[in-house]
Amino acid sequence: MAKKFKNTKTPEQRKAEAAELHAKIAAGVESLTDSQQWEKYLTWCRSFHAYSMNNLLLVMAQMPEASQIAGFRSWQTRGRSVKRGEKGIRILGYAKKKIEEENDKGETEERYVEYFPPLSVFDISQTEIIDEDKANAGVIAHRLEGDDAEGIADAVENWLTDEGWTVTTEAIGGETNGMTSPELRRVIISDKLSPAQRAKTMIHEAAHVVLHADQDLREYEEHQGQKETEAESVAYVVAGMFGLDTSSYTIGYIAGWAKGDTEIIRSTAAHVLKASHIIYEALTETAEQVEAAA
Repeated sequence: MAKKFKNTKTPEQRKAEAAELHAKIAAGVESLTDSQQWEKYLTWCRSFHAYSMNNLLLVMAQMPEASQIAGFRSWQTRGRSVKRGEKGIRILGYAKKKIEEENDKGETEERYVEYFPPLSVFDISQTEIIDEDKANAGVIAHRLEGDDAEGIADAVENWLTDEGWTVTTEAIGGETNGMTSPELRRVIISDKLSPAQRAKTMIHEAAHVVLHADQDLREYEEHQGQKETEAESVAYVVAGMFGLDTSSYTIGYIAGWAKGDTEIIRSTAAHVLKASHIIYEALTETAEQVEAAA
């Protein structure tokens, strides 16, 4: 049986509180996009290559837990070095070379031929920091520190378990905090999170369960920025309604996935608020419910 928090708020109060919290996300992202920190973040991002779908599939096949990839020298320019003994993830590069060949008239012509040489890239989990300033230049989402005094994480885990999902805590490579697999009806939470971050992440994954479990993988991949914005917005709203402020992580996380576009946040408001109410109500019980169960 999932733990239930006592709910003393009216439906109107809950709706108003959730809407106010959601509005703060857009305001926070707008503030961030005007800051020097956001400029540093964008500069940092531009130095990483945009990988093709084929290369992303190659990465997933070799290291499914990879979260951020770059070449050996690219990592060095970002204040990180590949650890000794790490095996590269093989992908296909792109290059052109000029060749000369004889045409039908016996004339020599020059043309360019495309080819795809194999390259090695490395995930952030395979690197270590060698320059703190450079390595931290791209960090705008700071993991939460502190406790989960209300027991939010356990309450969400119990609810998901009651709904037929398996929740486990495991080592996850890179900077990934949690993963949801609709096919396996499974949620995995990283074992290196503080209690407060674990609580936020548990709500984030629960939001994926509520919002995206019925969608196929291709749908998620095509609109990943929107999906992650929705899930993290739900985490911020629900955590806030239980008194846990996640803004130091949420604002930067959403700004990154939404690329600073606050319209994405506003356009997903209806989905976010609906999912927030579903999760909040699943974790709480009214005074009338408490009395009826007595």
